[in-house]
Amino acid sequence: MSTPTTGSHAGITPNLFGIAYGTAGLAVGWRYAAQVGLAPALVADILFLVAAVVWLALLAGYVAQVPRRPGGWRAELAHPVMGPFVSLIPIVGMLLAIGLLPSSPAAGRWLLGVFTVATIALAGWITGQWIIGGIEPEHLHPGYVLPAVAGGLIAAIGAALAGWPGLAQTFFGLGLLSWLVLEAIIVSRLYLRGPLPAPIRPTLAIEAAPPALAGLAYLAITHGTVDAVVFALGGYTLLAVMVQVRLLALYRKLPFTLGFWAFAFPYAAVATFTLHWIDYARGPGYQIWAWIVILAISAFIAVLAVKSAVVVGHRLPRRRLRLTH
Repeated sequence: MSTPTTGSHAGITPNLFGIAYGTAGLAVGWRYAAQVGLAPALVADILFLVAAVVWLALLAGYVAQVPRRPGGWRAELAHPVMGPFVSLIPIVGMLLAIGLLPSSPAAGRWLLGVFTVATIALAGWITGQWIIGGIEPEHLHPGYVLPAVAGGLIAAIGAALAGWPGLAQTFFGLGLLSWLVLEAIIVSRLYLRGPLPAPIRPTLAIEAAPPALAGLAYLAITHGTVDAVVFALGGYTLLAVMVQVRLLALYRKLPFTLGFWAFAFPYAAVATFTLHWIDYARGPGYQIWAWIVILAISAFIAVLAVKSAVVVGHRLPRRRLRLTH
């Protein structure tokens, strides 16, 4: 059975919100580096602003386009490949609200509440859609963790930072248990059903995000307490990173597309989790290692941005100049 990879429409597809998602993820990393005195806070503020501009521009175009597509929003949410990426819209909204909390706590909490409700509601709707409509194993990919797993764990981080401990623990349970269920299904598909189609192979990078996000959520809830749970999540994150190293040969064979932004947020989450470990251990030269991590992930995402600009530039229509004599 063939796997639809792009849908029947052109224009803005929901996976493109991965651009804002990855940029906001990088901003979170810089924000943590600033909190522990390793970097200036201005960098994080600029990155959050860039993420907000990209998110708003994509949202305006996407909301205008979807009603004109066959099936409208219902078909968009039910799409077997692109559907889960719709959840990135409120998820990025939560990240932007988290970025706003230090400078404007009231506005940050209000926006966080709105986007958290939207995220959980959308996760429930999409999960219900999978139950009603079923999922062909060939269509399943790691992006299916986005609505409930990433959504729940980021909501937990936001709630903890906003001073809502009960909600933070609730959302942590939602995200963690959803990950345990979905991870088993997705890994079974990857092991037993053959490789993903080339256009969606970059989604394999998403596998690195859940353990790192779970670790970050737990640290936010416990105010930075490093215990057996954090060590366990650190161990699984290490395994996920080693898997990504093994997959490098597979990734290098793929032509670059905007879908490569699937790498950005997961690797940024791993980098931020790594910064927590470096700050916890504070071994010899720990500040140097922290700078290596933050600069490496920044350079990686900068390369994605440059390559994406080239791709977009090639797609823009070129006007033919008429020479008159």
